[in-house]
Amino acid sequence: MSQFLHQRPLHSPLSDPYPVSPRNSISFQRPMSLLNRTTLLVLLTLFVLLGVILPWIGTPQFMFPNTTSSLAKWRDYTLSQAVSFVAKNGTVIVCAVSQPYLPFLQNWLISISRQKHQDKVLVIAEDYATLYKVNEKWPGHAVLVPPAPDSQTAHKFGSQGFFNFTSRRPRHLLHILELGYNVMYNDVDMVWLGDPFRYLKGNHDVYFTDDMAAVKPLNHSHDLPPPGKKGRTYICSCMIFMRPTDGAKVVMKKWIEELQAQPWSKAKKANDQPAFNWALNRTAGQVDLYLLPQAAFPTGGLYFKNQTWVQETKGMHVIIHNNYITGFDKKIKRFRDFSLWLVDDHALESPLGRL
Repeated sequence: MSQFLHQRPLHSPLSDPYPVSPRNSISFQRPMSLLNRTTLLVLLTLFVLLGVILPWIGTPQFMFPNTTSSLAKWRDYTLSQAVSFVAKNGTVIVCAVSQPYLPFLQNWLISISRQKHQDKVLVIAEDYATLYKVNEKWPGHAVLVPPAPDSQTAHKFGSQGFFNFTSRRPRHLLHILELGYNVMYNDVDMVWLGDPFRYLKGNHDVYFTDDMAAVKPLNHSHDLPPPGKKGRTYICSCMIFMRPTDGAKVVMKKWIEELQAQPWSKAKKANDQPAFNWALNRTAGQVDLYLLPQAAFPTGGLYFKNQTWVQETKGMHVIIHNNYITGFDKKIKRFRDFSLWLVDDHALESPLGRL
């Protein structure tokens, strides 16, 4: 009995020296509800301010550090690192691209992917927009060798910007040779219909294609052709393959010298191709050169303008160059007319996907 007398009820005032009445309980809950509403309003206001202000001032680095560090990573990415990353069996395929040429890069990559050689492609970006775009879609496959030329003028054939853009090419190729790699260079207004590596016979120093539209015999010589009316050959600097030999390096160094000796001027409006031909002509006696077969590597002046020849050599074409025409729209239209513009229906075959 005494045991029950000493037990206190669970809700006895003695069990809580500061009992809370129902009325007091409500008064305590009100500040909590107000605090929640205030917090929500503050957070909503903050999000609105961020949405309005950030586009004007740029995103602070502390908010999205990964994005900023990724951009910095590609800025610091070197040619030697890039070549080491993409090269397969000691070989790299190189192109040089500025932002206006991205659709042509896409078209070219689709055609290379069909020949299973896309993994060894390195895009030498000539502006930061191209560097970031390619590496965003295809990490490690683009590099920029500073300083970047003016991307607004680099695509205008005959302009000083175009000359500055193309005159950087032999330096990039020489660097790759000095790193010990085989290197193939392509302009991106080209389309692969077959595997060009099957035609790189022997162990010659430099392989190249003729830019003349005159038809050659199918069994034509693979020697450097004789000079034309200007005292030099008309070899195209658009498609070159080189092994890392002393001979190939001599040609690249001579090409650089010729470009320095023949700078761009308003009167001359030079490009890199005459200098490349002078380099070949002046080193021919000391370098092992190889002219690739015309039927496999025709110039645009032949392929797009001589349909009789195209039918006679059907099944032999390997790389088609969309030259002998200027202007993006005209080049794209011509590719479409010949069913060689692959971007519209086959973009997903490119390692870049849809741009």
